[in-house]
Amino acid sequence: MIKRNRVFIASSLDGFIADKNGNIDWLHSIPNPNQDDMGYSDFMEDIDAIILGRNTFETVCTFDIEWPYKKPVFVWSNSLKTIPEGLKENVFLVKGSVDEIIKQVHEKGFYRLYIDGGKTIQSFLAEDQIDEITLTTIPILLGSGKSLFSEIQKPLEFSCVASKIYLNEVVQNRYIRKR
Repeated sequence: MIKRNRVFIASSLDGFIADKNGNIDWLHSIPNPNQDDMGYSDFMEDIDAIILGRNTFETVCTFDIEWPYKKPVFVWSNSLKTIPEGLKENVFLVKGSVDEIIKQVHEKGFYRLYIDGGKTIQSFLAEDQIDEITLTTIPILLGSGKSLFSEIQKPLEFSCVASKIYLNEVVQNRYIRKR
């Protein structure tokens, strides 16, 4: 069984995943007339389950769309008490440390995990629990906002294994953790 923790995320040129007000509308600043998903569907085919941070979960819940995930979603929160009605079949609360969360999700039979949410990604990186990062860079400078990366105890080396340009100006790089 393959165990992998993967990230698929977009950031600004200066490394922010949301602007200073928490908005992400700048993600759509490049026209995308054919609605190219930039590899997201292919990425999701190789995922068993998703671990979302509470803030990201609450943000997704505000989108005026149907629930976007077909895979089980584990919301990592030490403060959230319940999942909204209509999502309880496929969305579950988990608590604890990064290692405890991974163990809980593995015990349910899910091993190929999509890790999403700024603080969640940062926590997994701090514990060296990210095996792959697909980073799509939108060519915009925000100047401030929510940073994708935070301080870590030691350098983590990755190898760039793929690079692609979408819409003639959006760069996507795929990195694998060197172990």
